[in-house]
Amino acid sequence: MALAATAAVAVVAVGMCVAAFLIVRAQLNHQLELNLTQYARLVAQRNHGVGPGVISGECRFLAAPGCAQVVPADPRNDPADPYTLPVTDTARAVAAGKHAPYYSEITVAGQPTRMLTTDFAPGRALQVATRSDTVERGVDQVARLLTLTCAIGVVTAGFLGSWVARTGLAPVTRLTATAERIAATRDPRHRIGPASPGPQGAPADEITRLAASFDVMLDELEKSVMARRRLVADASHELRTPLTALRTNAELLTRADRLTPRQRDRAASAVHRLLREVNRLVADLIELARDEEPRPLLERVALAPLLEHTVSTARDHWPGVAFEVRVTAAPVVPGVPARLTRLVGNLLDNAAKFSPPGQPVQVGLDAHELTVRDHGPGIAEEDLPYVFDRFYRATTARALPGSGLGLAMALQIARAHGAELTAERAPGGGALFRLTFPGRPG
Repeated sequence: MALAATAAVAVVAVGMCVAAFLIVRAQLNHQLELNLTQYARLVAQRNHGVGPGVISGECRFLAAPGCAQVVPADPRNDPADPYTLPVTDTARAVAAGKHAPYYSEITVAGQPTRMLTTDFAPGRALQVATRSDTVERGVDQVARLLTLTCAIGVVTAGFLGSWVARTGLAPVTRLTATAERIAATRDPRHRIGPASPGPQGAPADEITRLAASFDVMLDELEKSVMARRRLVADASHELRTPLTALRTNAELLTRADRLTPRQRDRAASAVHRLLREVNRLVADLIELARDEEPRPLLERVALAPLLEHTVSTARDHWPGVAFEVRVTAAPVVPGVPARLTRLVGNLLDNAAKFSPPGQPVQVGLDAHELTVRDHGPGIAEEDLPYVFDRFYRATTARALPGSGLGLAMALQIARAHGAELTAERAPGGGALFRLTFPGRPG
């Protein structure tokens, strides 16, 4: 950008200087020609009717007004004394009226001279001349000044272009440095920061928007990295206990000959139970680590049959819990059936887990939302903000089976489908979960 700005200014400066030089030179030469014209008129007025010959021959002196001579059309009428100014056939043609007056550059007494040849009288022409070295020196001086001005302008443009480029691209420089720092340290917490603030109310320029967009991208990257790290840390913490117990029971089974049949059965049962627990935990972690489903995989899902199938599965899994289902509408929503089934199943499992004996789990479906309510101890006020966090387990739930991933997974599936999942304390006790889909169902 600095080179481009300098080159642009250099082209403009050189063009302006060349144009100024040509204009000044033309004006100086034009002024000299006007002086020659006025001098010729003055000589013609003072020497009207004079014959061929030199009228004034002082061209060699700078202070002299000039030199003048009359030239006949016929060379046989030339005077005996030599002419001061050179006489050409063109000058005799002007005297004969066959050529227009003209200006010419000559040298007199070793000095550059400007000469005007014009008509004087029938059969005669008047030649007047004056030294032009003053004009040439003025033109040379103007050329030197314009060259110096152009050079200073180009150098100044280079410095200013470099300063403007560095200032204007400072966010890009910080962006590059930030990207390199993140690549080297793998730490996405670095930010570019706001660019130089512009006038109040002025729209942000492209560089400022680029820096802001890069910071937004870094925010999302940091959230993604931190979520992945938390998931890995929480998963390793949750897997450590069942894996340790599984390894202990497996080691016991390797020495089965030293165990009683009852001890072997207990160890084998523990291994099977722990394997199921680890398998479910890993499946939940894989589900949580998945991104949102791509749009081509979505299809129209009827919630009423899906709810009926999910409740039937929950009754088989929780034979001691009664499920009361009330369906007042049959909404159809875009989604992935398997994931929606997992969402509703997790809500039903959570409600069944906290339902006391003899109390039902109430499930409702209307045109706008799906509700699941239990009559258990409910959600404590201090636990309500964290109920959907991964691996979070309230004090009242720590003695119950589960890994603390079911509600987190349900929330993730709901968000992937553009739905809203909320939890609240139900009137009269228990917990109430609401799943609201966007827009009116089809």
